[in-house]
Formats: sequence, C-alpha cells, structure tokens
Amino acid sequence: MGVLREFSQLNRTISIVGMAKNSGKTTTLNYFVEEAMDEGISLGVTSTGRDGESTDLVTGTEKPKVYLYEGTLVSVPTKLYELAEAGLEILRMTEYRTSIGPLLLCRVVDSGYVQVAGPLSTREHKQLCEEMLALGAQLILIDGAVDRRSIAAPATSDGVVLATGAVLSRSMKRVVEETAHVVGLYGLPVFKDKEAISLIKENGEDQIFFLDQTEDGLTLRNFEGKTGLTASRFLDEELNDHTRYVYLPGAMTKGVIEDIYPGKLKKLVFVLKDPTKIFIDSHSWQQWCKKGLQVQVLENIKVLAVSLNPTAPTGYAFEHEELMVSMRGALPNLPILDVKR
Repeated sequence: MGVLREFSQLNRTISIVGMAKNSGKTTTLNYFVEEAMDEGISLGVTSTGRDGESTDLVTGTEKPKVYLYEGTLVSVPTKLYELAEAGLEILRMTEYRTSIGPLLLCRVVDSGYVQVAGPLSTREHKQLCEEMLALGAQLILIDGAVDRRSIAAPATSDGVVLATGAVLSRSMKRVVEETAHVVGLYGLPVFKDKEAISLIKENGEDQIFFLDQTEDGLTLRNFEGKTGLTASRFLDEELNDHTRYVYLPGAMTKGVIEDIYPGKLKKLVFVLKDPTKIFIDSHSWQQWCKKGLQVQVLENIKVLAVSLNPTAPTGYAFEHEELMVSMRGALPNLPILDVKR
C-alpha cells in the first residue's frame, strides 16, 4: 500500500505546505498525483494561490508544472483555462473569486498540464473541497502556492505534508533542525481547560486575555497594555500571582515574551489559536522552553509526512541519502519522502 492510500483512509483533505519558497511543494504534489493514479484514488486538486506555471512569477526561476490525469477534479480561473494543455470539462462557474478572476470547477477529460488556482478565503476553500468530495473525489490535495505557512492552519485541511530542503540553508544541520522545530510546533499540546475555553469564546477570540485563578474560580481579565514589539513589558506589568493563562490571538514572537520575568513565566501557560501563530526560530524556542515557557493551542496540526528537496535553486545541493538519514533521525515517527527520486 502506498503512503497516499494510507493517508486517504483517515483524511479527506491534505495541504502541502512549504517551509520556504522553492522547497519542493509542486514536485511533492506531482508525486502524489502519480501515486493516486497508480492506486486508483480519485483526486480533487486546488491551491491557495496559483501554481503550475513553468516559471516562478516572483523569482523568475524554472518550476515543475502540474500534470493531472483524466478524471481529476480541479479548480482553474477563467483566465488560465485556455492555457491548460489538458482537456478540461467545465462543470460550473463558481461564485469563488481568485486574485486573477472567477474560478471554474473542472474535470480533466484528457490528461495534461494545468495551471491551478483556488479561492482566497479559508471558508470558500472548505466549501470548494466539500463540493469536490460530493462530485466523487476521494481525496483533495491543496497546494499552498502563495501563503506557504498559514495554509497549515487546522481549519484548512485534515493534515499537512511539509515540504522542506536545501533552500532553507547551506547547512544540512540547520535544515533538519528547523524542519523538526516546525513539526514540533505543529504538534503542541491541545489546551483542555473547558472553563477557560468557554470564557475565551464568550468574550471574543480576537484580543489578549488574562485568566486568573481566584477563590471564586477562573476569571477573565482584559489586557489594557500595548501590543506589538514592546508587548512583553506591558504583559509583565499586568501579570499577577493569580494569573494562570495568557490567551494570545495573534502572532507569538520574541517581542511578546522577552521582558516577562522568568519567575512569572514558569507559572503561566500561553494559549494560542493554532501553531501557525508562532514566529520564533528553533534555537530561541529551545532557550525559552528552558526558561519555563509553556505554550498550548486550541487546535494543533497533524503532520502526515515530510518531503525533501535536496537541491536549492541557487545551485548547491545535499547528498540525497545523507539528508534522508539525518531527517529520519530527527523525525523517527514520520514518513520522510524523497520525491525527487
């Protein structure tokens, strides 16, 4: 049984998320498309932006094109429909908009290359995926063509495949460390305090809250200080001996926590919506965790596999097998895919 068949048994939608631009997402997508063909899995394919063009529109570097087989459902903007080398049957003109116009829902009737795009909002993406599933797709592959990290958010798909590789760094050690760091963040513990969750949801999930443990139970307190790069100083001033949780709706950066007194930090749990809100590198994260930083999330992200691209667009490359062995050592419980081979 192929890895995609295993994934399809427990997941209906899978996002392919790049650690960086040119990390091998489209190659990974094509790898899964080929495997779906071999395994007889009916696919739907969409994207969070535009993908399948032969040249990267930002960097000007050559890109692999997206090849789809007969029977695949695919979303294509009207402006890219005529550029498809595959034969496409238009099932309907959707109400979803893209950055380059209205979106068509199509079925491939003659295999070939297609430029794929998808809706701009998460809500519309979910609606499109449901429509593809209703039309007979067994599995939806979502290619994160523009916003490479945010599409990992749990609202977008059931699980993610993380594409990584040499483009991150000339140091293989750093590539492995940063990839393992992101996998670790995506698997952060889910926040389970039902009373606290209820208070957060009742008061709106888009502002910073303190949750204090008092004799009367858990109480919620609004944060009155400034946010942004200097937030940690104001957070530290408003923390007290009763503060048990700090809820952060936005980004968690070093600037949010660096001025909090270590004695206070150890008594707190920071609660985030999901792990994509964390913007702290692996070295700094390890240092903060040693100081007592505790972070939990309302929803974490299921990483299904990691795919490797040992070659960087600037020309340098790692030895395939060495990179595979190093990544498997760092992530022994995940499938590591060498999609180049």
